[in-house]
Amino acid sequence: MEVREFAHGKMALDHWEVEGIRLRHAQVSFNREDVFVGGNDRDTVRLHFGLKGDYDFHARELGTSYSLRGDHNNIMYAEGLQLEIHNRSSHIETFGVEFTKDRFFQIAEKGNEPLKLLADQIAEGKAAILSSHWRPNTLRIKQLISEIIHCDFTEPLRSLFLQAKSIELLVLQADLYAKKLERAYIRRDQDKKKLFDARDILSQRLDGPPTISALSRMVGMNEYKLKKGFKELFDTTIFGFIHQHRMQKARQLLLDTSMSAKEIAYETGYSSPQHFSRAFKKEFNTTPNRMRNTPDNAM
Repeated sequence: MEVREFAHGKMALDHWEVEGIRLRHAQVSFNREDVFVGGNDRDTVRLHFGLKGDYDFHARELGTSYSLRGDHNNIMYAEGLQLEIHNRSSHIETFGVEFTKDRFFQIAEKGNEPLKLLADQIAEGKAAILSSHWRPNTLRIKQLISEIIHCDFTEPLRSLFLQAKSIELLVLQADLYAKKLERAYIRRDQDKKKLFDARDILSQRLDGPPTISALSRMVGMNEYKLKKGFKELFDTTIFGFIHQHRMQKARQLLLDTSMSAKEIAYETGYSSPQHFSRAFKKEFNTTPNRMRNTPDNAM
């Protein structure tokens, strides 16, 4: 990990390179709000993922500005991309994947309509962005990024793993942006913030999540708007979100720790080990013990 200091903070940076692909994980801490300029002059297609933190940025080459809250993604292209960034949080975490144009074209020509339209613009030499509507990261996208960051394979398997996961991230984004955007029920930034706050509360309290009634009071939003807005913004229900995150947390604990299945059951909020085992087998089509003993099959 590389650490860089600058006038108003510091950045911890991890980066990897495989054939035609660059990956970059950045965690930036600020001691004040500021505006700074970043970017590069590489002629690449960039998958951008905001993981934590709020910030505004202006992309000169794209001729547009965005105000973003942590947990979002999009795909951008410019022959050299310079960003003017105004941090709204003391900590920002991002993840990026850059494909060379040739590598991107190889994938996009077999992709769906959003990818092909983006590839057409890039082929014409135009600066382009996949969509003006940034989408929240799905649970699977976040899981993939975590797998890349914590990859412990050695070469040559490491390079194969990073290539496969990078392409999978691109596929997930293409599928996400192919879904038709209906007329938004949640339009105000204030309401979006409340929904992100609700999601963060649920993520932090998987072992004992609040009821919908309690959650609505905690974020200051009525229950109907909370449920409808949550489904619209995160493409899952509140109960679906809790279940998915419990399962993914359980999976990671099985693979990364020595905790017993019983301990993991209570850690993830299940009332009994038996209830946990049934839910786990239904989700992953295997038992907790089998997944722990054959982790390669769980990828």
